[in-house]
Amino acid sequence: MHKIILSKKHNQILKEHAKSKKPNESCAILFGKDSKVLEVYLTENIEESPTNFTISNTELINAYKVAEEKNLDIIGIFHSHPNSEAYPSNTDKKFMKINPVVWIIYSNLKDQFRAYHLDSEPIEIQILEESLQD
Repeated sequence: MHKIILSKKHNQILKEHAKSKKPNESCAILFGKDSKVLEVYLTENIEESPTNFTISNTELINAYKVAEEKNLDIIGIFHSHPNSEAYPSNTDKKFMKINPVVWIIYSNLKDQFRAYHLDSEPIEIQILEESLQD
């Protein structure tokens, strides 16, 4: 995947989620088809940490069920970096190997979204913004 398409509405939902969870990292699962995010599934960071995030097994299982019911795929993982750049940490890189989807990181510090997929190293991909009909 060389791009991910994120609507203004989803962009705003993720940004507000990140700001509401500060000083801790926020997290979410992105549902969609191909490279287009169609729904954002907000999750809790059970670590309540400013430098790490973990989504509970219960929430992960529920996310897979919801995605299946809606006939959508899990195409991405979102989390925030409250006090640093929107670049994958070493911990992120480790979990990117286990979860080979697009990772979108929001930097509260820079008010910036960046997206990556993992090859041998994280490769930045383009985030395209699209309006959604409500």
